Order: sequence, then C-alpha cells, then structure tokens
Amino acid sequence: MSIRNLHSLLEPKSIVVVGASNRVGSVGATVWHNLRAGHFAGPVYALNPKHRTLDGQSVFARVADLPQAPDLAVLCTPAASLAGLIAELGRLGTRAAIVVTAGLDAAQKQAMLDAARPHLLRILGSNCLGLLSPHAGLNASFAHTDALPGNLAFISQSGALVTGVLDWATSRRIGFSHMVSLGDSVDVDFGDLLDHLASDGRTRAILLYIESIKAPHKFMSAARAAARNKPVIVVKAGRAGKGMQAAASHTGALAGSDLVFDAAIRRAGMLRVDTLQDLFMAAETLARFGANRDDTLSLMTNGGGAGVMAADAAAAAGVALAELGDGLRAKLDTVLPPNWSHGNPIDIIGDAPVARYTETLQALLADPASGAVLLMHAPTAIVRSDDIARACAPLVRQAAGRVMACWLGDAAVRAARRIFSDAGAADYATPEEAVRAFAMLGTYRRNQALLLEAPKASENGAPDVTAARAIVAAVLAGGRDMLDELEAKALLKAYGIPVVETVAVAPTVEAAAQAAARIGFPVALKILSPQISHKSDVGGVQLNLQGVGQVQEAATAMLARVRERRPDATISGFTVQAMVLRPMAQELIVGASVDPLFGPVLLFGQGGTAVEVLADRAIALPPLNRVLAREVIARTRVAKLLAGYRDHPPARLDAICDVLMAVSQMLADLPELAELDINPLLADQDGVIALDARLRVSARPVAGAARFAITPYPAGLLETVLWQGEALTLRPIRPEDGAQHQAFVEGLQPEDLRMRFFSMRRELPRSELARLTQIDYAREMAFIAVRTRHGSAEETLGVVRAVIDPDNIEAEFAIIVRSDLKGSGLGHMLTGKMIGYLASQGTQQLIALVLRDNTAMQGLARSHGFARRAERSDGETLHYQLALSGAARS
Repeated sequence: MSIRNLHSLLEPKSIVVVGASNRVGSVGATVWHNLRAGHFAGPVYALNPKHRTLDGQSVFARVADLPQAPDLAVLCTPAASLAGLIAELGRLGTRAAIVVTAGLDAAQKQAMLDAARPHLLRILGSNCLGLLSPHAGLNASFAHTDALPGNLAFISQSGALVTGVLDWATSRRIGFSHMVSLGDSVDVDFGDLLDHLASDGRTRAILLYIESIKAPHKFMSAARAAARNKPVIVVKAGRAGKGMQAAASHTGALAGSDLVFDAAIRRAGMLRVDTLQDLFMAAETLARFGANRDDTLSLMTNGGGAGVMAADAAAAAGVALAELGDGLRAKLDTVLPPNWSHGNPIDIIGDAPVARYTETLQALLADPASGAVLLMHAPTAIVRSDDIARACAPLVRQAAGRVMACWLGDAAVRAARRIFSDAGAADYATPEEAVRAFAMLGTYRRNQALLLEAPKASENGAPDVTAARAIVAAVLAGGRDMLDELEAKALLKAYGIPVVETVAVAPTVEAAAQAAARIGFPVALKILSPQISHKSDVGGVQLNLQGVGQVQEAATAMLARVRERRPDATISGFTVQAMVLRPMAQELIVGASVDPLFGPVLLFGQGGTAVEVLADRAIALPPLNRVLAREVIARTRVAKLLAGYRDHPPARLDAICDVLMAVSQMLADLPELAELDINPLLADQDGVIALDARLRVSARPVAGAARFAITPYPAGLLETVLWQGEALTLRPIRPEDGAQHQAFVEGLQPEDLRMRFFSMRRELPRSELARLTQIDYAREMAFIAVRTRHGSAEETLGVVRAVIDPDNIEAEFAIIVRSDLKGSGLGHMLTGKMIGYLASQGTQQLIALVLRDNTAMQGLARSHGFARRAERSDGETLHYQLALSGAARS
C-alpha cells in the first residue's frame, strides 16, 4: 500500500509524452493533442526518435536529451520498449508514469515493475485510458473530450466507461476533481488512490467502478479510512458470478463472491449502487441531502398519480411513510380543500395556488414526525412552476437537508428546478428515483454506523481453545478433512454453543436399538460416515422414532439405502440422540467459509433441509460484536419470524448473537477451519440448541485473525501497569470511548490544548471526535491511559497517538496528558508503549512536530532518543525524528 509519489501522477508540474506523434488516430497523437489543448501550466515535452518537431515544438530523441526530469511520463510505445524507458526515466528523476500501451504479457509487466522499483516510480496502467485532473488543466489520456472541473473523483477499471461517463457528465455539467483509468493496475490500484483522495481537499466524494480487487486487505483498509472522511460510492460489475467452487457445506454454496463483496462494502462504510446513473444520483443525494437523519418520508404532491407511484416505490424499497398525527391533520385541514387525501401521500389537488404549496410545506416542516419531505409537482396552466419554487425556496433553505424535490416534466419546470437547486434541495427526475435515493441514504447511514464498530477477535467468554485445537489436530492427523458428527459437536461445545447430546454406536441394528433404549424415546437416528456430509440427501436421517421396533426398522432400511446410494462410502456407524421437542422454535443456519478474496466470512439465515432453496441468508465479515451480529440477523426474512407472531413468542436474539460471535471467534482461533455449518440451529424463547453441524478443516491454514479483511480490535495490547501506587490500564482506544474522550479534552487547560492541537479549543466537533476514537488499527494507533476508582466509570488520563503512512515508513505521533498530571511520568510511559508497538510493526521512523515553546515535549522527545532535524523545522515548529530499527521500549 503506497501513496508515495502519487502527487507526481495526479498533480505533476511537468510532463513528457513518450511516443508522441502526428499520425492521425494514433494514441500518441491523441494524448499529445489533449495535453497541448488543455490548460496545463507546466512544460509538456515530446519524445520520439522519428520526429524532429511536433506542432512547432522540438521533439527529443532520447530520455537523456530532456532538459529536465519531468514529474510524469505518458508512455505510448510498444510493450517491448517499456521496461527500458521506465528505467531511464527513473534514473533521470521522473517519479510517475502512465502506460497506455496494451497487450503486455506477465514477464513484460514484471520487468516494468522491476525497472521502476529502485526509483519509487509509480505506474498507472498498463492498458489504461490515462487520467484527467481538470483543476490542473491536465488531460493525460486519449479520451475524446475534456472533463469539467468539479469535486467528484471517478476511478474505473474500464477505460471505455471513463469515456462514457465523461460524455454523459459533461452534457449534464457534472465536474470532476480527478478521473482515473486503472487498466491492468500493475502498480497503482484502488487502495492507493483511495488513500490519496481521502485527504484531497478538492474531492468531496469518491466514485468507483470495480470489476475485481487484487489486494483485498489493502483495499478494505484504504476504503474504511476514506469512508470516514467522505462518501465512497461503488458500482461493482459481476453480480452473477459463479461463486465458490467445490463447496462441502451449505454455507460454501450460499456465500457467493458477490454477496461477500456486498458485505465488505457494507462493513467499510461505503455505498453500493447498481448503475452508473445511480452512482451520480447517490453522490448528488449525499451532497445535498446527506445530513438528513429521518427514517420516514412524507409525500406532498399536486397529483394523485405521482403520489401513488412514489408510495409504490417506497413499499418496494422498504421506506416507511410518515404517519400524520392528529395535530398535523388538523393543521392541513385548515390550509387544504375538503377533498384532500387526508393521508400520506398528501395530495394538495391539481388546482393548488402558490399559497397552498407554501402553507402545506410549512406545516410538514414544522412537525418533526413528518420526517423528510418529497415535494412533487406536475406543471399546470393555473400557476407557474417557477413561482411555486420561488415561494417555497426560503422554507427549503431554513429546513436544510429535509426537502427533496421532483419537478415532473422538462422545459416547463426547468426554472423551478434551478431555483430549488440553488436553495439546496436535492432534485430528481421521477418520483421513483427520489424514493430510491432516500432509500440509498438510509443504507449509507447504516453502513456508516457499521464502520464505527471495532469488535475484538473474541466478544464471548473464553472458550476451551485447547480442546478445540486438539480435535482439529486429531482429524488432520488421521488424514481427514471432515469432522464426524461427534467431533463437530464437541468443537461447538468447546465454544459454548449448546448442542444436543449425541452418542455414536457401531453400524449394527442392535447397537442402534440399545443406545436408543438407554437415551429414552423419541430419538433421532443418523448415519455416520466420513464421506457423507449431507446425510438427508442419501436418506441417512430418521426422526421421532418412538420405540425399539421403529429404531430397528429404521436402522435396517437406512443401511440398505445408504449402501445403494453411496456404495463408495465407509459406514462407521450410527449416531443416536434424543429428539429435541421445541415446537415454537425456528430452524436457522449459522455458517462460516473462506472467500478467495476477503478471507473468512460468516453466514446467517433460515435453516433446514431446504436452506439452499429458500436462500434466505445474510453474509458478514468477522470479527463480530453484538451490534454487528444483530445487524446480520436483521437483514434476513427469518428475522421477522424470530420477532414473534401469533402464538409464537419472540426468540432470544442474544442467544443467537452468542452463536454468531462464537463462530467469529472460531475463525480467529482456528486457522485450519475452512467451512462450518450449524444446521439446524433451533431458536426460541428459551435460547438455542444445535442439532447438527458440519465442519471441514484444511492442513493449510486458511482462516485465523491475521487473514480477516478487517483488523480486529487489538485486545492483546491491553496491559495493566502500576503508576504512583495505583493500577492503570493502557489500551488501544475504542469507538465507544467518544464521550469519555470528549470529557478528557474538556478538562484540559487552554495552553495544553494549544501545545497539542496548535489551537485553543475545548470542544471537539463530532466529526473530529469520531476521527480520534474510530480508528483503523491497521494504519493508526492510539493508546489511552485509564483508571477506575471505587467502581466508578473509567476516566482517561492521557493519550498517545501515531498515524502510520501507508508504506509503514514513517509514523507521526502526538501525546497529551491531563493538565494536573504533567510531570508525573505518565507521558514517558505512554510514549514508551507507542515506541515499542511501532517497532514491533516494522515502522522505520517516528516523527513529532513540536511547537518551539513546548519545552516539556522537547524534553520528552530527547529522553526517548529523538533527534531534532533542523532542515525540516520551521519558524513555529521543530521536527524531531527517531529511528525505530532496534528501538527498545523505555
């Protein structure tokens, strides 16, 4: 993961086109023309040994002939020439290249990367359209037209889509900060650009067209960091993928790759849409309407048809329409004719004058229970649309983020659209589009809430990991990969998952009957075979057997049936278990598998033998906590049944959450766990019990917390230390520390705040508080020192923070302790913990920017071996640096 030298790619000061040409229709000629026709302020050089001049400008024959090292090179030459050219450009000092050439084989791509690596030269492409940065007047592409400047960044794996979007957006006056075609992504990829654009002041939202992800962990880390700062909206092609191959479990068959991608997008706080049109609609909605937090929608219309269409769209999208309270109804009765709809949609009738619009809108906005308001208007000859818009615009401005508009038509409502747009209202062409946008906003808010969760690898009580690992080791030592039923249930039991007691017996009718008599009737009888995973498929399950005779008859028939259907299978015996009679229970499935890209994933849904037919499931990435587990459950249809209906009381959701969290922990603890099904898992008001389970393990580790796409909360870094005679806890910060952290900052002296934040302020904005407590542990760390006195709530005494660059080369750190505790040694302790942590992560340098009058911080830095770098200091701040290779915690 690297953002090094991306400024040379996206904001170059000078450019060379290698392969520039005057041959009409050639890539070299098009790129040269586009760069020359734009408003790029720096020098643009041409390099081609076949030409002396192009468009009156001298052309250079060799890289060595260039008058300076250009920041950016655009290469339009044959594949065989690229590695040599990049090596020459790197030696000269060029730090970025766009390779538009297509058709490179694997060896040529690798040679190009090898040539670039010694110089940290970044490569965009190959086989790409190029890029456009309109604010810099940069069109380093062979696109057919230029882009308008704006605040949207668009990154695409398809060059054809870049040109299509460019044409579509230009006709609609939509502008961009950057448009980038990734091509083959041999070097620069989505993760790199997300990292760069997350802090780009010109970019308000990032739009992605994705076909595939090559580095999922890098992508997730960068996406989560970017999504904390600005909207990231994704179109992902390939919804109808083949899914996982050779799955031995229902989970493996159900957890298709696109569903896993959906789960990743959701957990990263991004928004996925289906079409390019939705991509821009979502960006516009989040820009104008993103502050809205309403869950319900009021539909205001001058025509019944538009209202019905919007209501139908709301029902399809799961958008709740606001209930009109008695007070609001009474108010509307005074401003609307007697034949108004008296419900939601609120039909103000087609003959409505301007006053009826303003009074209705005012009444709706005055009632918080009315939620967001979608104003729909079809033009009439009675009143001009722009007059209505002009009268309503002040109300829209006052209620920022509550009004959406749909002005039906084109020329007759064009002025009204412009007036509402200037007032800050989000505008949509159709009622359905407006409702879909509102639904998207709800999805985005929910995804952002998931982004805030930072669960540990384990949220349940301590399992018997030793017993679980012993079971896995025994299976692998026996040359097997499937656990038998008893082994599977023993492993579940080690993680605290309730299971039905089961006994295994020899494959004889007598042994089955004797075991059933000991257990007591009724019983369930199942075949036991290492080759048979889905027992029901071969007639290997009989339920509710009431006596010895029935058991004998069932065992005899089962042996014959299984031998006929699976003559290759070794029948080890039978399992016998007491029938679990819980008539109000729902059959569920909880599973786990390993996605080829995103690693371990979990599945929850409706279980039973028809699980794949029902296909009622939700996918999630581990680790899970209780909030995330409940969210997974809520995304299934069976959640409504679990909530209770008729004579069925609600199921104990916490018990189901415990199972989901236990499976999440299994994936962290057992790297060999490849697939798991608990099906059925019965759930009712008394809790849960697992009736059957299938587990497959792999001698090659495929799971484990290190393979999670999302870094778990690093609970292992928590430690208790003795300080001034009392116990302190030093631990990584958590999202739920927000209120505690705010109280800590509010208790600091103004001068201490100035030394830490370079400004005097007592209150942190919500967005900054979130940024400080909701961190991505893969790229940032903050340790807080907390104490608890006499059973009271925790209080924060100090915090040390380090932000690590994406290359793990350099980390910048800052520290502050409570004002009344300065000089107590707490700062020294926290700094030592951070130095030890960063050294263990392989970070090379730790730097600190210190105000010149902050003598205490300067002393702390020197005590830990920091050296002052005069050449990087300025009039206000001093630059301190510590080499971490071999650094010891002090």
